[in-house]
Amino acid sequence: MAAIEKFFQDMFYSIPTPGVMDIVDILVAAFIIYKVLMLIRSTSAARVARGILLLLLVTWITDIVNMYALNWILNKILELGVIALVIMFQPELRRALEKVGGRTILSLTDTSINRSAKENAITATVNACEIMSREHIGVLLIFEREASLEEYFKTGTIVDARVTEQLLRNLFFPKASLHDGAVIIRNARVAAAGCVMPLSENTHLSSDLGTRHRAGIGTSEVSDAVVVIVSEETGTISVAIGGMLKRHLAPQTLEKLLTNELITDEDRKNNSVFGWIRSRLAGKAGKNEEK
Repeated sequence: MAAIEKFFQDMFYSIPTPGVMDIVDILVAAFIIYKVLMLIRSTSAARVARGILLLLLVTWITDIVNMYALNWILNKILELGVIALVIMFQPELRRALEKVGGRTILSLTDTSINRSAKENAITATVNACEIMSREHIGVLLIFEREASLEEYFKTGTIVDARVTEQLLRNLFFPKASLHDGAVIIRNARVAAAGCVMPLSENTHLSSDLGTRHRAGIGTSEVSDAVVVIVSEETGTISVAIGGMLKRHLAPQTLEKLLTNELITDEDRKNNSVFGWIRSRLAGKAGKNEEK
């Protein structure tokens, strides 16, 4: 018993005490791993990740069983694969570097502005969908989140405009040239319109769902986007998230759902913090004017 106790004591004392830099090192590594996982959340990136893992596994096996020729070829492929990955994910990497380079202490105060823009976009969307629902105008509106939908921009027309009720109604007007495609919203702005989206591969969908609904569900299957759909035949409002379709939504329910999905806890927390700071500064300014 004493020998076992001594063994565990020796093992405990042999563990080095983590320093400040060790903790920082772990946090930075965890942050990088988290960002990489967020990068490969889309289906296309996930397929690439699975292919890389399979290639690494085969390379490791060939090294164990001494298959020298095949192992040498696979190692060369892996060396060139790093360059290939940089080329393949160039848009995502560039956007990530732009976010890092453009983020300053002052830019953190823009969070409340971003939340306000999101709230305005949600309000405009709900109002437009309510009117188009009554008029039986088909709508396929996609709110991009973490997973990039930039590959679908080229199938439509770049817009880059503020989200307004009038703009959405004009884009989906039956005689408009872009009304048949999807409108993609990125960062509370209309990024592109008339986009062609992937259809769902789910064979168990209801037979009364048309192409617009199947494209909306398909988009939610390959990304984390929030997709708003208005049926041209019935005028019903639906939302697709994660491959699941919520149908027959009232405008009030649509607004609540979009708010819960698009305005994050971080937005709410930062908005309250900066709101408190602004109120304090405004109070001090008022007292100075009184003096």
